[in-house]
Amino acid sequence: MRAALDGDAPAYRDLLMALRPFLVGYFSRRLNAGHHGQAEVEDLVQMTLLSLHEKRATYDRSAPFLPWLMAVARHKLIDYVRKTKKTVQVELDDTLSAVDGYGPALARRDVVILLAQLPKDQARVIGLHKLKELNVDEVSSLTGHSAANVRVMVHRGVKRLQALIAGGAL
Repeated sequence: MRAALDGDAPAYRDLLMALRPFLVGYFSRRLNAGHHGQAEVEDLVQMTLLSLHEKRATYDRSAPFLPWLMAVARHKLIDYVRKTKKTVQVELDDTLSAVDGYGPALARRDVVILLAQLPKDQARVIGLHKLKELNVDEVSSLTGHSAANVRVMVHRGVKRLQALIAGGAL
């Protein structure tokens, strides 16, 4: 992907060709697609590759590529499920995300996206309290907000994040 972003057209073509079978497997497993479901799988693969092409400039070169790709694919699958009201196979095995490494990277990415939708000050307070696990007094001294204000900001911010998640903000 990095070479493709630098203008290496053959590398980009090779990347897309290499991703196709991977994405076919990913979507086939989740849609439990038999012979009749292959058209849906192919549509999702094409939509994902198109989205990857359109959003390639957003890829952070310092980050691993596969978690970014998986986030794009996951969002295409979510959009498809919402549109068609179909059910999909979801892997609930915690060891899978530990083995493939996608879980933590995708979770960090999702938290960043969600916090960016809050006012910066509130996002900072929540980050310090909930993510860095500082107590209210420590957050208060770092931010200059009173302890009571920190508690209110965290409470309201978490409620807002819950609403964003429930509404499919990711």
